[in-house]
Amino acid sequence: MKNPEFENIKSILIIRFSSLGDILLSTPLIRTLKTRNAHIEIDIIVKRQYYDVIAHNPHLRNKYSFSSAKRKEMMSELKKQNYDLIIDLQNNLNSRKLTARIKGKIVRFKKKTLEKFLLVNTKINLLKNAPQIPVRYAETIEGFELDDSGLDIVTSARPSEFLLKNENYIGICPGSRHFTKMWPLDNYMKLCRLLLKNSWNILLFGGITDRKICLEIKNQVPEVINLQNDDDILQTAANMILCKAIYCNDSGMMHTACAAEVPVIAFFGSTIKEFGFTPYKNKNIILENNNLYCRPCSHIGKNRCPEKHFKCMKEISPQRAFEALGEVLKS
Repeated sequence: MKNPEFENIKSILIIRFSSLGDILLSTPLIRTLKTRNAHIEIDIIVKRQYYDVIAHNPHLRNKYSFSSAKRKEMMSELKKQNYDLIIDLQNNLNSRKLTARIKGKIVRFKKKTLEKFLLVNTKINLLKNAPQIPVRYAETIEGFELDDSGLDIVTSARPSEFLLKNENYIGICPGSRHFTKMWPLDNYMKLCRLLLKNSWNILLFGGITDRKICLEIKNQVPEVINLQNDDDILQTAANMILCKAIYCNDSGMMHTACAAEVPVIAFFGSTIKEFGFTPYKNKNIILENNNLYCRPCSHIGKNRCPEKHFKCMKEISPQRAFEALGEVLKS
């Protein structure tokens, strides 16, 4: 359905510098804007390390790689575009500096900073009815509603040839940037053994920062296939497609699996559903411990458990995780 309010808009700039998951979560907005308004040209700015996420997106015209070193050159190019609308999904100091020098109507993503602070620090929950992040991104445009599809990632890569001989794969993404968002390593190893015992084959996924944890799992459970790479997200997505389901933490890899349309089983520890980063329009099961007074302790994660017990993750057993696989495959 075409949106009449966009008839006079010819070009839009979307700003979402980082991170992997956030950029993927912006793709429903990009797709819906373009498919309903074919005449509009949509450009985006992301950080260089996330460029591949949007490199082949057919709904985008110009895809800019942001870096502080090339700010002046980028500003010169952006000014030439004469954007009718600028959608600032990053809404931080850098994005505001950028938009201050570009003409065009500007709308910004509402981060709900106060609500998150109250939930983390006082457990006053004003986010009970808050929608998922893609919907909140769309709400930056008054009255705009998304289509019914999920996240997008378009990859030019093909699945690794040696993997095609076996289709009985389960993926595991054991890493995360933050300790409190990571299901314990020992639990992942136990889960691997349960899966192998039940005739599943295991693919490990991760980027540069996940190298150590993937190697540790491989060393302790040599039967797994370690596909961790140096942030080649397009190859990762291509290989994920071969999986029947993928285990992951609340991380960018979870959203990558959703974009690849693979069912996910996600471990949520220090973070909770109300923050909006749950799997979007993809078959999923979220495993979490709802019997703790201390959750959430952060909206992004911490490098240690503030209470020193880490029950939010430790009390999700490998057996429960294994049972969830049957549930998600039957759903």
